[in-house]
Amino acid sequence: MTERYAVIGNPIAHSRSPAIHAQFARQTGQDISYERLLAPLDGFVATVDAFRAAGGRGLNVTVPFKLQAFDYAQRRSARAQAAGAVNTLAFDADGVFGDNTDGVGMVRDISGRLGVSLAGCRVLLAGAGGAARGVLLPLLEAGVASLLIANRTAKRALELAAHAGDSRVRGCGFDALGRERRVTPFDLLVNATSAGLDDAAPPVPDACYRGARLAYDMVYGPRPTLFMRRAAELGCERVSDGLGMLVEQAAESFHLWRGVRPATAPVLQRLRAEIAGA
Repeated sequence: MTERYAVIGNPIAHSRSPAIHAQFARQTGQDISYERLLAPLDGFVATVDAFRAAGGRGLNVTVPFKLQAFDYAQRRSARAQAAGAVNTLAFDADGVFGDNTDGVGMVRDISGRLGVSLAGCRVLLAGAGGAARGVLLPLLEAGVASLLIANRTAKRALELAAHAGDSRVRGCGFDALGRERRVTPFDLLVNATSAGLDDAAPPVPDACYRGARLAYDMVYGPRPTLFMRRAAELGCERVSDGLGMLVEQAAESFHLWRGVRPATAPVLQRLRAEIAGA
């Protein structure tokens, strides 16, 4: 019997997850269906309950429901606990398991597709919201040497650094980055803010880009973001958007549900071509 999966959010019509998972299923010979679920802003639990009652086996969760998904899960992975948010739900005889695959998706994209080793990296993470929380533990587990969280509101960066409970992690406001850069250069810059969606960039001083091996923007689109363009102009060796992260986090969800790991390169290639031609 075909088993049901879906992505749930509000809005949800823009989601590329059904196309991604359809390609994964064809590639691995898995008999699944995958749909979009539009949940009312006040109806997440009811929508998920109905999906489970109808035989649904798992959900990807997007904005604005990742915190509610965290509460809904009865068991959670360590990375979901660290993020305080869940983007993947799996339903089985033991109940509801919650995971967060965003961070491991980014780490796999950086270390695999881009070939940048994270071991010993000095990282600047711009932003202290949910996206930053989701990648924090996977970056630390990948062996980064240091991780500085910078945010417009310094208090939030300091709180997230304290939450990490790791001596490699510190926090500061964007206004303090000029002083920080004179102390420690960065190998990797990650933009975990949503600025790229509005063709803006976080207020990172120009000096922070110079000498970096990679500038990585977690958002994606048909053209390079302002963050990526600025990094390239200032001499950063490589730049990337987050489309590979999207595909890799989906592959991690697929593996959690089906026990097989799909090849991501052909799916990413096709998705990139579709976005460029849109």
